[in-house]
Amino acid sequence: MISLTAHAEGTVIPVRAQPGARKNAVLGERNGALRVAVSAAPERGKANEAIQQLLAEALGCKMSQVTLVQGQTSREKKFLVSGVAVEELERRIRGLIPEDLTAQHAERKTEQKRKK
Repeated sequence: MISLTAHAEGTVIPVRAQPGARKNAVLGERNGALRVAVSAAPERGKANEAIQQLLAEALGCKMSQVTLVQGQTSREKKFLVSGVAVEELERRIRGLIPEDLTAQHAERKTEQKRKK
């Protein structure tokens, strides 16, 4: 489950970025963050801008509604989605991530813990 946080201007969504990927895509969930891949290189803000654009398209928002608020140089980022409540953003995210994909990830984590 993505750990969304209410904000005075909308909702903050944690993102785990994978720059330099083959294609731009929402990959699923990891440790409470939305996993996204972008083909842009992590230099001079190119990857951050690509993530911003990908999130806007995937979440059905304008690009101006999505703002990077933390993690400019990190893979772990937080974006503010202005004008969208937590419940509405949760609904939109559920449409992006297939339920079986989330279940498979949870099963893998459980299996890894058992092996240790």
